[in-house]
Amino acid sequence: MPTEQKLNLPGQIIEGTVQGTTKFGAFIQLENGTVGLVHISEIADTYVRDVNDYLQAGDRVRVKILNVSEGKVGLSIKQARERERPKKVDKGNLDDKLNRFFKESDERLQSLKLTKETKRRNKSYSDTP
Repeated sequence: MPTEQKLNLPGQIIEGTVQGTTKFGAFIQLENGTVGLVHISEIADTYVRDVNDYLQAGDRVRVKILNVSEGKVGLSIKQARERERPKKVDKGNLDDKLNRFFKESDERLQSLKLTKETKRRNKSYSDTP
């Protein structure tokens, strides 16, 4: 009886197991048995010097399929995470942030104006004989 394999489609997010790591990425075995590569630049949002700092053989990870060509599957852990956590904008909170920004900006401008005025006063005193 033939087993039904799931197709790997770009944009799809699925689970996989880390099979091994190299200095340029990690090989992930997907749920349907296909093995794909997560390039080192697609592991985390920060600079990854060593893949082993982030992934070990046997780890379960969620990955996004980036591309499938000639039997090779390109994967991303970083992009799978971004999709899980959409950013929300709270309108009330935005108003509070704007008010704080304007208040702090006015305070900074006042301190700059005072500094300039003090310098001008000092120059006028030093210029008189």
